[in-house]
Amino acid sequence: MQKLPVYQVVNRGNFFNVFYIMIKDGVIELDGVVTESLPNTMFRVEVSDPSDATKKMSVLCTISGKMRMNYIKILPGDRVKLEVTPYDPNRGRITFRFR
Repeated sequence: MQKLPVYQVVNRGNFFNVFYIMIKDGVIELDGVVTESLPNTMFRVEVSDPSDATKKMSVLCTISGKMRMNYIKILPGDRVKLEVTPYDPNRGRITFRFR
């Protein structure tokens, strides 16, 4: 089955703008624990390796835009959910902080 592109049409005055929305197919979601707070809203997060559950791996993460807008604070020791792309598994984006 062929996947069709997702788009949104917006009417602005005399012309229409078509915005293509990216589909997040290649994102890997992981759970981890923040081990270190670094400058410029960077964090070192320790997650278990998805291929081998006994190994731990360290991921350098930033905060997602929604978390920055809502002033969500992250401290070392917090459990977080992060997104990692398959292109660079050593860098990620923190998308949720568990209570």
